[in-house]
Amino acid sequence: MNRLLKTFFFAFAALLIGSCGGDDKSVATGTNRSVQYFPNMYESVGYETYQEGKIFPGNVEAQSPVNGSVSRGWMPYDYENNNDGYASAKANLKNPLPYTEANLEIGAELYNIYCAICHGTNGNGKGHLVTTEKILGVPSYDAREISQGSIYHVMYYGINYMGSYASQTSIEERWQIAHHVDALTRDLKGQPRQEFVTVNDEINVSDLIMEDSQEGDQHTTEIETTTEGH
Repeated sequence: MNRLLKTFFFAFAALLIGSCGGDDKSVATGTNRSVQYFPNMYESVGYETYQEGKIFPGNVEAQSPVNGSVSRGWMPYDYENNNDGYASAKANLKNPLPYTEANLEIGAELYNIYCAICHGTNGNGKGHLVTTEKILGVPSYDAREISQGSIYHVMYYGINYMGSYASQTSIEERWQIAHHVDALTRDLKGQPRQEFVTVNDEINVSDLIMEDSQEGDQHTTEIETTTEGH
């Protein structure tokens, strides 16, 4: 009797499995698939970047930024990347950061990270890449007249074989490097360094605004803190 029950059970199981499709992998077209479980897993509640949508101009979700808007944390730099822009920055752009021991120390650390490999730790143009003849023609800081404004400008845009460091450094960091480069330049020229200032109140560099007037035009640049590396 037990053997008969086992035989019947296996036969029923085989029939049941066969009725589930067997070798036929097709799915019945009449199957009702209107019910979805957890649809948010594959149907986004919010709009996708390039999703079509009639409520958007051009029927696409991705829209151009509003004219005049800037990225969060980024401020426009009003000096152009040309000889006139360089000359204007050199003559008019001033370092908004106070010359403090802390800013100079941070500037020295950043300089050794980004600049010393070419310009040398003391700014004489004899960095490791120069002494090993990987690159040539890096001038000493005392070989020409530079200002903190020109230093910042060159770090922002780059010059000749030097690329821009605007993506690696913040505004504040570039100005801190400019303080250090200024100190190195004074050392090379045998000139005294600036006197440290005492800052009693904490300064929010992002609130510092630099206004530069050139030929009647008003240039307004908000500073977060930065320096020019060359």
